[in-house]
Amino acid sequence: MHRYVARSNIDHYLGLLYAHGLSPHDRSAVTMLLVAEGEKLGFVPEDLEFAELRAASGRVRVTRLKAARDADAFGTPERERADRTVVNVENTQTQLEDICHRLRVEISSSRK
Repeated sequence: MHRYVARSNIDHYLGLLYAHGLSPHDRSAVTMLLVAEGEKLGFVPEDLEFAELRAASGRVRVTRLKAARDADAFGTPERERADRTVVNVENTQTQLEDICHRLRVEISSSRK
């Protein structure tokens, strides 16, 4: 049951992190909550699949945001906002990749 709550919370926190308008303080707090929920996932293939799907979706999001950012001219307010957005989404992506890595390592070591 706890894994399902953790999954739901992860999806909720990702939604918040991907939304615009979070202050740096709130973004940091939500990121910590995301990491804490990621640590609650079990070392089972189903949770790894869940995390990998979120990470894959995040990689697509990063690519799409970079392409949109690159369409803006350097030095414009739009470009600066887009740069901040890309950095924020890349930071979130790093957390997702770390969750996946931790699950892969634990699942792999439990099979030995």
